Amino acid sequence: MTVLAGRDLESWCRDFPVLRELIAYRECCWFNPQRTNAQTGLTATGLTAAEQQLAAERLDRFKPFIARVFPETAADQGLIESPLVAIPSMRQALGQRSAITLPAKLLLKCDNLLPISGSVKARGGIYEVLKHAETLAIKNGLLTTTDNYAILAEKHFRTFFNEYKIAVGSTGNLGLSIGIMGAKFGFQVTVHMSADARRWKKDLLKSHGVEVVEYSSDYGAAVTAGRSQAESDPNCHFIDDENSTDLFLGYSVAGQRLAAQLSAMNIEINGQQPLVVYLPCGVGGGPGGITFGLKQVFGDNVHCFFAEPTHSPCMLAGLCTGLHDTISVRDLGLDNITAADGLAVARPSGFIGRVLAPLISGVFTVDDHELYRLLALLADLEHIFMEPSALAGLPGIVKITQNRDKLAPSLQEHFDSAVHVAWGTGGSMVPAEEIAGYYGKGKELLEMRNA
Repeated sequence: MTVLAGRDLESWCRDFPVLRELIAYRECCWFNPQRTNAQTGLTATGLTAAEQQLAAERLDRFKPFIARVFPETAADQGLIESPLVAIPSMRQALGQRSAITLPAKLLLKCDNLLPISGSVKARGGIYEVLKHAETLAIKNGLLTTTDNYAILAEKHFRTFFNEYKIAVGSTGNLGLSIGIMGAKFGFQVTVHMSADARRWKKDLLKSHGVEVVEYSSDYGAAVTAGRSQAESDPNCHFIDDENSTDLFLGYSVAGQRLAAQLSAMNIEINGQQPLVVYLPCGVGGGPGGITFGLKQVFGDNVHCFFAEPTHSPCMLAGLCTGLHDTISVRDLGLDNITAADGLAVARPSGFIGRVLAPLISGVFTVDDHELYRLLALLADLEHIFMEPSALAGLPGIVKITQNRDKLAPSLQEHFDSAVHVAWGTGGSMVPAEEIAGYYGKGKELLEMRNA
């Protein structure tokens, strides 16, 4: 019999019926009863808008270096950012498939197109590498914040950074962002990767000179091994997706960036036209940091929902029970095996769960087969290709519309006029043959459903 915090599982299910849905691998929605106003929630994080602004300024300082070592970013002067696009054909298809009328404004934030590593992890992972490099160079008298950071690409800096190591545990995309950027500086980078990480991601890292250590178990074991490596070596910096404030602040800059893009599209966010954002969630660092950044900019006018696969709903389990990182999906009898490899996490970040709980509007789950179907539909209708995990947020507009009676009264009233943004988190680095396989499976599942 499973016992959690001194109580049997059946007792937990009586208090939190959504757990029965999770245990049965059924898609479900959970609306957060702990959600509070933005100012109270932001204050409780212990982090500030000033810290977020410092992160944005640091990214700006590094643009000359990034433009120099990654020529694909030169046209944008070293800016690492992704497009925000309307997907009207996909919105129409989602409404038809669910036989409901959806709100008119659905946008896709294409972090699958972020340069360098092709996923949302480029925001936090790359940022923490940049901050670590800057800290070391300034501490050793090699750099000042008024320098042109393009000098960091020079040979003597690579020689200097090669004396230091970076370690991380990853299901794939975080490892890619840290490995590619860390290797470009000259760091000795080790990425500890779980069994569910794709082979092509491991091979790509190795091609950049990154050491990849593979494990037969899941994400948790990879993180533990990475942390252990860093603890035994004073020159090794461990990037902790579960607890890193630097990762969190790197992700948070997305709030400012999205605000600028909405403004450029002449879209104003206010009480009558709120913003609803659907964010794929693994351990929680990426969506947590983005939520923090969005709340800093839009306050109570933005509502953030996390999306998880039915086989790995760790954040939902942690939030609804209040157990956070002391509960694993395996405690519920779930296998944590999902096609959404970037979201294949059994235990959520305690930092994100505890700190962000008042700011998260809710969590919903998505079946793997639906991820494949949405992948094929998006490719056919909008010519946008993403990996399965990146599609998790896309059905959010459907799920929340179907449950709109459970929303906060202010959002219920203005739900139809809201701007809805699905965050597409990765896919542009996926090899063509892998994408073809995903697409083929999605088309097959669509045909089976329509038969």
